[in-house]
Amino acid sequence: MNAVAPLVADDDGDLLAQIRAARVYEVAHESALDEAPLLSARLGQSVLLKREDQQSVFSFKLRGAYNRMVQLDPAQRACGVVAASAGNHAQGVALAAAKLGIRATIVMPVTAPQVKVDAVRRLGGAMVEVVLTGDSYSDAQAAAARLQAANHATFVHPFDDPAVIAGQGTIALEILRQHPGPLQAVFVPVGGGGLLAGVAACIKALRPQVRVIGVQAADSDAMARSLECGARVSLDEVGLFADGTAVKQVGELTFALCRKHVDAMLRVDADAICAAIRDIYHDTRSVPEPSGALALAGLKQYVAAHGTGVGALVAIVSGANMNFDRLRFVAERAEVGEQREAVFAVTIPEERGSFRRFCATLGQHSITEFNYRIGDTRAAHLFVGVQIASRAEREALADAFRAESFDVLDLTDDELAKLHLRHMIGGRSPLARDELLYRFEFPERPGALVRFLDQLHPDWNVSLFHYRNHGADHGRILVGIQVPPDERALFQRFLVNSGYPHIDESAHPAYRLLLREP
Repeated sequence: MNAVAPLVADDDGDLLAQIRAARVYEVAHESALDEAPLLSARLGQSVLLKREDQQSVFSFKLRGAYNRMVQLDPAQRACGVVAASAGNHAQGVALAAAKLGIRATIVMPVTAPQVKVDAVRRLGGAMVEVVLTGDSYSDAQAAAARLQAANHATFVHPFDDPAVIAGQGTIALEILRQHPGPLQAVFVPVGGGGLLAGVAACIKALRPQVRVIGVQAADSDAMARSLECGARVSLDEVGLFADGTAVKQVGELTFALCRKHVDAMLRVDADAICAAIRDIYHDTRSVPEPSGALALAGLKQYVAAHGTGVGALVAIVSGANMNFDRLRFVAERAEVGEQREAVFAVTIPEERGSFRRFCATLGQHSITEFNYRIGDTRAAHLFVGVQIASRAEREALADAFRAESFDVLDLTDDELAKLHLRHMIGGRSPLARDELLYRFEFPERPGALVRFLDQLHPDWNVSLFHYRNHGADHGRILVGIQVPPDERALFQRFLVNSGYPHIDESAHPAYRLLLREP
């Protein structure tokens, strides 16, 4: 069997031919294109979900992986393959390896969800060896490159390969066949760009009037930044919530194809993703992983910005390999992401009748959370969550507080408040002198926190610490460290050398209001 034919971005006819000839249906099935009736009614727009979460590996990735591996010649098969993946591509390679009888070494970061690691081992059986190393896909890719060179194996790239792109492009063929009527736009989740490149090239070749819109997590937006700059951009860090699309740099080929064919890129935050997960659950009773809900989050953002139009909107639900423990975080944040919960810090006079006035201002709104602890003889600081129906209602409620002469901070879009401060109200202390407040991210692995603490200067006292397991692949903590002014330069060197992503929150207004002594 011949090796994969080379492909360049301008060779649209050849790419469409490769998509049509892709041998994906030996392992994949034509996934459903289901209407989302509840969401369609709410948006006043026909919304269709392309259900790649229903594939045997609960992800679209088996299409590209199998189409690449089935085209290996006998000599290449004998040497085996190597792949690097955070999870879904690994499962596709494992399934293809077992079906084709090709030995595969799959390198995964230690932060990969356990559900995906277990699935790779189960699908691949005796044909697959799993190697866990590094904290990110980039670390795993570097290790895979070393193994490939040592063993003369074929590297099965998760996105920047013509056969992989062609395999993913078969999804577009199915969408166009399943919905021959008016289509306004197709929304595609984006990591390295393999799915977006294949879908966009196919749709623009066959129905160029249909808009193709890529959607990325706001903290993993390598493709969006690259298209804006006109050249590939490498991110220093990527967010890990939508781990399936957490890629620091997109591929050369995928970038060229997306630059030519993609109409627009959208960025969505974690709250919007959580709200989209809930929407998919309500309409299908299935729970996608965060990356699997990206496209729908973007679709909703698009409708909010542009209104309804002629033709259906399609969102590709790309995967459902969800860590069960992560559902707690999703449930907490879905209300905010849907603009159904507002979070405020409100200051009222510490006097009789003030609390009653505050409650009267709330009117008929349901309170989702309320935190208060006496800490001042003149003012009471309240942290309150309130159910709302829209952003306009949230703004009106804030105006109502101000009309009563209550100081108010709207914390609905504030990450520090939603992750940490809401659980720490009443934490002021006169003993916390010279305190600096920082947020850190750690890979969720044994010993990570201890190693961080070991690096601290022995004379620096930890005066505040908050951690909560959110079921994600990384732990997020809030730390107060007492550092005398003459040691701040030394502390900055510690931060640089620690290697952990960090954010200085010492000047955050909610911290100064609720946790810091005046």
